[in-house]
Amino acid sequence: MKAIWNGAIGFGLVNIPVKIYSAVETSKLDLDMLDKSDFSNIKFKRVNEKTGKEVKWENIVKGYLMDDQYIILEDEDYEAASPEKSKILSIDQFVKEIEVDSVYFENPYFLEPQKNGENAYRLLLKALSQTKMVGVGTFVLRESEAIGMIRPYNDEVLVLNRLRFAQEIRDYKDLKIPAKKAPKPAELKMAVSLIEQLSQEFDPEMYEDNYSEELLKIIKRKAKGKTVKAKKAAPAREGKVIDLMAQLKASLQSPKSKNAS
Repeated sequence: MKAIWNGAIGFGLVNIPVKIYSAVETSKLDLDMLDKSDFSNIKFKRVNEKTGKEVKWENIVKGYLMDDQYIILEDEDYEAASPEKSKILSIDQFVKEIEVDSVYFENPYFLEPQKNGENAYRLLLKALSQTKMVGVGTFVLRESEAIGMIRPYNDEVLVLNRLRFAQEIRDYKDLKIPAKKAPKPAELKMAVSLIEQLSQEFDPEMYEDNYSEELLKIIKRKAKGKTVKAKKAAPAREGKVIDLMAQLKASLQSPKSKNAS
């Protein structure tokens, strides 16, 4: 893995030098775009809109359009904007992880201690595990400020979850949400029973990207010259009036529900 950030975690008066690594990778198949006429690979180029000529990466700069004029930014400008946040993620507060709604979660990253930071790293890891708390602070990643939430993972490594800012969450008031009408007591009781019957400890290993696996099987069959016949998908149910009690009763009797209990 390649580090994408070098800096330190500010934990009170303690600085823990760390490196940040992406904790995830896609399971989707890497499909190329091809020209339909001869299956040649489609390439993307960075082109000057005036000359139409390709521009090399080392000749590309970033700018902000202000009053019909671009203000060009240099590496020093990003650091000058907030030098303390460019290299340090200072933990501002400790909160219970359950208090952070999942709507705020973005990408997860692994934190690796650098030389002379191992003891402080392990101390923070154990302290967070023992208190069941997470540390929250801000830092600069890839030329933009981000909120970071630090927590233990498997009691072995610290994970940094990038969080969204509150103003990035859209207002849902314009959505057609059902009126606050209480459900029928009998239906609610049966729905709770169904939830309890299907309740079990979360196991991420039981979920796999089966779609990509099936797509790869199709690719291999086509590579051997075999034809592939698509199966018909089940038609989507129309929004008709339904008998909730009947559906709940049938759900409770289904093999899947019985096996989960």
